[in-house]
Amino acid sequence: MAHSLSLRVIQPTLAIVRLPPGSDLPWWAEASGEFLSFARTPDETSVVCEERRVPEGVRAERGYRGLRVEGTVPFEATGVLASLAVPLADAGVPIFVISTFDTDYVLVREDRLDEASDVLRRAGYSVTGH
Repeated sequence: MAHSLSLRVIQPTLAIVRLPPGSDLPWWAEASGEFLSFARTPDETSVVCEERRVPEGVRAERGYRGLRVEGTVPFEATGVLASLAVPLADAGVPIFVISTFDTDYVLVREDRLDEASDVLRRAGYSVTGH
């Protein structure tokens, strides 16, 4: 994949929440206006939402920021996530990935955001928004 992708840092600080299997979307997550992702499998239910919405005591990894691949990524495109993940992995930056119908999001810990942005810029990407 050519390095013509642009990434934009999304503004809310996010939390990755693990709920028991079969859980419904919690009321507090529904209020997440800027970003919300919900996934349910037989083994777990995961929610990614605005950190400020997650009550204390809920099992969550807090303090994440998202980098959004700008534009629409065609379903037939290959290597998009690999082209982002490999330089970050080589730099030792852990990621959490969410794909939507139109695009992909790479989440990194907020305290690693500058480092991740620098790594991706050196790999040929444009990174804006922070």
